[in-house]
This record gives sequence, C-alpha cells and structure tokens, in this order.
Amino acid sequence: MFDNSKNLIESLKENDWAKAISADDVFWVKMNEWLHKDLLPEFIIQVVHYIDEIVRIDPDLNEREILEMVAMLMEKSLDANYISVRIYDPDADQMLSFASYPKGEETRQIHISLEGSIAGDVVKSGRAYLVPNIMKEDKYLDKSIVERKGVNSLFAIPFEIPRFFRHERNTVGVIQIYYPQIDRVFSSLEVQMARLMSSRLGFVIARKKILSMQRVNEKKDKIVKQIFQKLGSWQGVKMKDIFNRLIPELADIINLQSCALFSVSSDMEQVLLEAGYPDSTSYHGIGKSFPVKSEPAFELVLGLRGYNDESPYELVTPSYALVIDPQKSTIISDNIKQFARNRNINSILYIPLNVGGEITHFMTFDALEQRKGYSPEEIEILLFLGRELMKAQRMERLDDILHDFKNPAIAIAGFARRANQILENEYKLPGESKIKKYLDVLLEETSRLQEMSLSISHIGKEQKINLTEVIKRRFEINNEAIKEQLKENVVIEEGPFVDPLWINCYPLHVERVIDNILNNATNAIPVKGGTLSVRTYQEGDWACVEFSNSGAILDEDRRRVLAGEVQGRGFYITLRIVRLLNGHIDIKATKNATIVSLRLPVCREE
Repeated sequence: MFDNSKNLIESLKENDWAKAISADDVFWVKMNEWLHKDLLPEFIIQVVHYIDEIVRIDPDLNEREILEMVAMLMEKSLDANYISVRIYDPDADQMLSFASYPKGEETRQIHISLEGSIAGDVVKSGRAYLVPNIMKEDKYLDKSIVERKGVNSLFAIPFEIPRFFRHERNTVGVIQIYYPQIDRVFSSLEVQMARLMSSRLGFVIARKKILSMQRVNEKKDKIVKQIFQKLGSWQGVKMKDIFNRLIPELADIINLQSCALFSVSSDMEQVLLEAGYPDSTSYHGIGKSFPVKSEPAFELVLGLRGYNDESPYELVTPSYALVIDPQKSTIISDNIKQFARNRNINSILYIPLNVGGEITHFMTFDALEQRKGYSPEEIEILLFLGRELMKAQRMERLDDILHDFKNPAIAIAGFARRANQILENEYKLPGESKIKKYLDVLLEETSRLQEMSLSISHIGKEQKINLTEVIKRRFEINNEAIKEQLKENVVIEEGPFVDPLWINCYPLHVERVIDNILNNATNAIPVKGGTLSVRTYQEGDWACVEFSNSGAILDEDRRRVLAGEVQGRGFYITLRIVRLLNGHIDIKATKNATIVSLRLPVCREE
C-alpha cells in the first residue's frame, strides 16, 4: 500500500518547513513510518467514525432534522464554526434555506437567487467554491453574517440525492462550511473530507425514501383490504360503513374532525356533496350542491383561479390547497369559517382527484390540529384514499340500482305469465301461431330477467341440465333477434347435435355464456352476409359446443380476446363465468370463418 515511500519522503523534504530541519535520511524514514503507522490509522478511524455516524442517522426523522444532524457532524469533524444547508427548488429557480447547525437559519434570507450567488455557482458547476474572506467576496451579498455569526471565511460544496423514478429530478443542494479566520487557506483534505461526508447524506435520504414507500404501500394495502371486505359482504356497499372503516387508518397521518367527498359537474360550475364523515346531518348535507364560485378554495383546487399570494395562513401547491388558519385565510368563505369555529377545526386540506387528466372529484379533510404542511407520502396516501372512495361510491350507486332493479323485473315477468294465461284460456291461440310463439319467447325472457335480478344477491342452485336443449332454445331466440335487426343474407345452420348432453351447472350462467357468444358471432358476420352455425358433441369427459360464423378474426385480436384484453364487457363476463364452471373456451380462425369452442365438464351418472 505504501510502496511509494521514497516519493513521499522526497515530497516531505521539498516543503519550506522541512528545508530548515537538519536531519539525515534515517530521520525521514522514521518520520514516514510514524505517519503511516500512527497518524494515518488514527485519522482514518476518526473519518470512519463520522461517516458511520451519518449512515446511522435515524431515517424516521424528517428531512430537515436529518440535514441538521449531518451539519452537526460536519461541524465537529471539520472544526468549523457554522454549517448551512440549502436545497435547490427547480420550480422557483431559487436556493431555499433548509437547515443549519448551530440552529439559526431562520435569521437568514429565506430565498437566495441562483444568479450571482455562491450557492448558484456551486449548483451549476458541481465544484467546490472557496471564500478566504467573506467581506471581499462579491457573490456573498449578506455580509451581516460576519458580525452575526463571527465567521469570516467559508467553502461551499455541492451535494446530490439521486432520483428514484424517471419522472423525478435529482435533488441538488449546497453545504456551506464557515470559519472565523480571515484569509483562511483551505486544504484539499478539508474539501475532500466534506465531500465524502456529504455523499453519505444521499444514502440516508435514499433509505428514508425506501422506508416511506414501504409504509405508503402498507397503508394502501390496508385501505384496499378494508374496502374489499365491505364490498364482499352480503349487505352491499354503504359509504357510511366504508368511511367508518377507513378513517381509523388515517390516525397516524391526520387527526380528523371530519372529511367529505365532492363531485364536480361537467361544466365545472357546481359541486355535489357525495359522501362524508361523520355520517350526520348536522355535519354534512349529503346530496346538496353548491356553486363553485361560492368558495374560493373550490376554484383554486379545480384550477379555475390563480394564486399568487404569499400568505402564512394558506399553502397552495399543484397537488393540494391547505388552509393553515381558517379564521385568517382569504380562500374560504365566512360560512366555512363559522363552521370551523363551531367544530374546532384548525386546518382544512383540499385535494383534487384527477382522473384521465380531468378533475371529477375532490376531497376535504378537516383537522383538529393546525397543520402547516403535508409530506409527499401523506398526500399520496390521501390521494389514493380519495380515488378508492370514488370507486366505492360508484359501487354504492350500482348496488342501489341493482337492488331496485329486481322489483320491475319481477313485475314484468309476472304480468307476462298472466298475459300468457289469459291468451291461452280465453282466446285459445293455436300452438303454431306467431303470437303464441312470440309470447312464449317473451315469457321465457322475462322469467330469465327475473332470475338474473334475483341472482344479484343469490345465484340459485346447481342443476343437471341438457346442454343441447339450452343451445337449441338460445339459438332460436338469437335467430329472432337477427330478424329484428334486419340482418340480411344470414344463413342459419343447426346441428348435428348430441342429445341429451348432460352437464351440472347454474342454468343462468350457461345461458349468459351462450347468449354472449352468439351475440358476438352474429355481430361479426360481414355486412354482405354469411353463415352462423352451431353444433354439440361429446369428447371424453367434456360436453362441447362449437359456434361458427363467417368473417375471419386476426390472430392478434384472437389472442387479445382470449386474454380478456377487450373493451367490451361481454366476452370478459363470458371468460369469467367459464372459469367458474371449470370449463374452457377457445377461438380458431380459418380463411373465411371464426370458430368458438366451448367445453364444459360432462355430468356422469353415479
């Protein structure tokens, strides 16, 4: 490691202080050995100690506290009087005051321009900047620090925290190390030592980011779990219950008094209060709408008005708007101020929910504490919560519709049965008449509609059915639909059939699968016309149905359809039900036709 001892000795002798020493070669050899064996090991131990101290900084501290810890360790290791750390804000194109040791950065300028400043020069060049005498340095504008801190010289070094994701920027900043001496000469060792320590800062921040991302993901998982547990219950989706499940998950982020979910009209002129916590009329008027112009905060969060003020009472960012002091803020109405006084609300957070580049909803969070800001991780969790609540709210509406859907479905089926009985008993319609035939179809389809509505909460019982009989019946109904659609030149081909062909299943499931396949096959027939055919057969333990229609399908489209990567819901539903039935579905393409094969387990006699 020290093979260049001769060169080091000769370098030592060249120093002015060494030339004044009268010593032989043995002295210089001993001096070199002492440096290597005693001085350097002790120095390296100290360096490693300070580096380890930085690496061991608790990542649970906030970023300012971490930077203050690094500044303290650098101040001790470099025997400096004062250390300041500034972060570059690319949006404002300024250096922001962020941390210092000893503390006191709040007495400095809040912002420093990049142009014409030491910090700006260091950020742009990526190199250290030495200032032997602050009073003589033109780029150091605030010279009051000489009296305020008793420092007269400094050197500045850059630091960088690499980005984690492509959309992020590297975090860059400047560490400035101050000394009391005037016209101080800075050694290369001091500068390199400072740069080494600043490089470990990136490691600490990276570890903090990793832990933060882990906690964010854990929180998201809990939110999703709570929602899906509720979605999976027989009682259906109720926003009140979902809010009550989720709000406790936010306890470590925000001490909530209340929160609300608003939707925005398409013309951006009205907002509707969709859901809220707590579920009390004294808190929220669920279903009430408000003009957007009635609340400046609404306009701000929807991007309908600009915000150029610098007020200590609110904070407006691209991600959220925070009312720090409701009683002094200018972006909320007198009504909201009164509401906040009555409910002991001391800060209000507004978060827009952007879907596909458009703000369709936003949330408000009313806190008991006076929050001055939120971390990016906290905002990410609250945004995620808002988007999941939007989904739950749609599910609640769908649940309500499906719940009420069964009433008209049952009524229609009942009246169809009565009409059929009257026509049979009073008018004695012949079985071959078209009216009787159409009435039978109407009766069968309304009964099926009733079964579907009842199956929303209960899918019935598995039964042993003749698959061929179901195929013939559904195929006949599809043929009538073709006539109604005025499709021309469609040739219908039935058979051959294996009859009976027994399977065990939920009849409604099989009917839905057959109807979806027939509907897709019919729609795929070219405008000029073609053939639609169906047949059944048995292959080992499988009951098989083959649907064929004119019109070839591209191989790429065929693979996408089988993977469920289609825009419509019909084939997606088909694939899901076939899996439930333990069956298989396949699509083959010939030069001029598409063939869909459905295979379901045969029901064998015990």
